[in-house]
Amino acid sequence: MTRVLRGLAVADFKDRVRRPAYVVTLAAAVALGFLAVPDSGSRWVIMQLGDHRGVYNSAYVGTATALACGLWVSLGGFYVVRDSIGRDRRTGVGQLLAATPMRTWAYLAGKFLSNLLVLASMVGVLAATALVTQLVRGEDMRVDFFALWQPFLLLAVPLVALPAAFALFFEALPLLRGGLGNVLWFCVWVVLAMGGQGPGLPLGGIGVNGVAKSMYEDLLAQKITVDGAFSLGLTYLDEPLQVFNWHGFTPDAGYVLARTAFLGIAVVVALLPALWFRRFDPAHGKRPAGPSQGEASAGPSQREAPAGPFPSGFVDEAPYGDEATRSAAGGRGSVLALLRTPPEQGRVLLRLWAGELRILLQGVSKWWWWGAGLWVFLGVCSPVPGATRLMLPVAWLWPVLIWSRLGTQRYEHGVDGILGAYPSTHRRVVAEWAAGVALTAVAGLGPLARLVVAGDAAGVACWAAGALFVPSLALALGTLSRTHRLFQAVYLPLWYTVANGLPVFDFMGAIRIEGQPAGLPPAVVLAVSAVLGAVVFLTGAVRRIGTGSMRRLGTRAN
Repeated sequence: MTRVLRGLAVADFKDRVRRPAYVVTLAAAVALGFLAVPDSGSRWVIMQLGDHRGVYNSAYVGTATALACGLWVSLGGFYVVRDSIGRDRRTGVGQLLAATPMRTWAYLAGKFLSNLLVLASMVGVLAATALVTQLVRGEDMRVDFFALWQPFLLLAVPLVALPAAFALFFEALPLLRGGLGNVLWFCVWVVLAMGGQGPGLPLGGIGVNGVAKSMYEDLLAQKITVDGAFSLGLTYLDEPLQVFNWHGFTPDAGYVLARTAFLGIAVVVALLPALWFRRFDPAHGKRPAGPSQGEASAGPSQREAPAGPFPSGFVDEAPYGDEATRSAAGGRGSVLALLRTPPEQGRVLLRLWAGELRILLQGVSKWWWWGAGLWVFLGVCSPVPGATRLMLPVAWLWPVLIWSRLGTQRYEHGVDGILGAYPSTHRRVVAEWAAGVALTAVAGLGPLARLVVAGDAAGVACWAAGALFVPSLALALGTLSRTHRLFQAVYLPLWYTVANGLPVFDFMGAIRIEGQPAGLPPAVVLAVSAVLGAVVFLTGAVRRIGTGSMRRLGTRAN
């Protein structure tokens, strides 16, 4: 059984690390690792104790990087390891595994080990990054490998074990298998990151209490007055922090036991679905209803067309032409006439946009529309002063699961090869982007109406730039990763910074100082949107060139 678990975990791990989402998340983690230990004169910090920070020695660099690594990987890594069960279901591997004598708990254990290996590999890369960071910053060139890497084992690894387990747990629950589970994990992560830093929490929270206590003790021993509390999070300062010597902390047995308990909780959560999850055995599912007698006797032309990723009517359902065309085709020599569709003049781009909008909104529940209407109504009629500050972020969170479809549906539904033959690819991409812009505009109509009535030209400009930015970001990330999870992983933290009042990332103009938007200028947001659009077209062009080259090589080989 051990050999089976090892083989399942390693094979799944190798498949994950080859995916673009892994590379993007890892690159973001490395960048955050350098940001956690900024230049000595920087105004941005992630870890501080009042108005002080530690000298950049091995203990401080390792601890700051490990905490930043644990928080980011526990968020972004969750979206990387998601969909392991769903991929087995789609590819048919799950049905093969269901026919083997492997037990359900063993299957779940193998998947959990695979998830943990993927996230632990990110932690390992960040541990190496911490060594480089200490040498680059140059405040203390003496390297203590134990002090540098101990925090990764005690702080980061237990933290990343939780998303490795909950990603599997959510997949085993039909309600949380899709985008709702992704949003729910972000809420859980916010509670874990922000609420896990207080004293007296079960199992010591996320582990920062021992770090903060050790720093306080060193400051008191050095007779340094502390002005403020321990803070972990991206913060902008008016003045650079003062420094003190901190040589790390020695964890006691209770601290180590609490960190080990995190791993035990993760194992329990990962194996809990064995109580109801029956893998992919069709004997435990519902038998599909067979065709009725009328359908069984009906010919192909009388049966209903199978449901696909496109709404009915968007794709020509008679690709061989009408009866007149077929009659005029004659015999075998007129095959080309059978394959041609008579050209039809009209507003192609407008009809293409309408079709892309239908695809984007297909399957949306009526309750979603009721919710969207409620936010529009509250955005227009709310009597609360400064309602735009609250209602615009709420309105532009509601469609997050629909935005994440941009750039991904053709891959997830397996029609990328068909759309690759489209004669004007740029038109289809523009139409898909325009459909996302329309959705964004409708969701934000309420705050826009208030801005227009108030004559707030600067606010309207920020709103318009944000309405172009969100679908551009969704389309670019969806095209690059071919999965909806990357956009959700990036947009939710970005949105949270705006909702939390951090103006440096405010792309929608929701944060105000003295009545004026305090966030990014609309010109900057529009420039970033243009760059994201260029990324979409460049990625498509590169992939088409690569596909054409592979086809030519295959033709020569034959």
